[in-house]
Amino acid sequence: MDLILWRHAEAEDGSDDLARALTRNGQQQASQMAQWLRDRLPEDFILLASEAKRSQQTAALLSKRFTVMPELNPDASVEQVLKAVNWPEAGKTIVLVGHQPYIGRLSALLLGEQPLLWSVKKGSVWWLNHRVRHDLEQVRLKVMMTPGMLKP
Repeated sequence: MDLILWRHAEAEDGSDDLARALTRNGQQQASQMAQWLRDRLPEDFILLASEAKRSQQTAALLSKRFTVMPELNPDASVEQVLKAVNWPEAGKTIVLVGHQPYIGRLSALLLGEQPLLWSVKKGSVWWLNHRVRHDLEQVRLKVMMTPGMLKP
């Protein structure tokens, strides 16, 4: 199973957290990352987003077909997110458009088996792969890409 953790792109400030929209720069970040992902994803990927407007706007630049899940909202725990994406049993490629701090915590837990808070830039993608090899479960980092790495 591949799990792609995509932090929403740059968003406006505001007191209603779920209503915050992408900035113009955020729209450009998300558009560039969506194009990069589109060229690499299998056709049958599953796209999930939180209820936050900025998360849904980011997801919509990749595909108009995505599922909104409150379990992926900014205050979600790592356990809630893992359950929501059915890790690692889902069997398909999952693209999760979500938030800090749980994206950083998920990355640290799945890759380093430590409950740390890793910093993840807005608009960045962490592409993880789960496999079983020689009866051992492994999680590999396939790609870590920031929007700045995509600029010519």
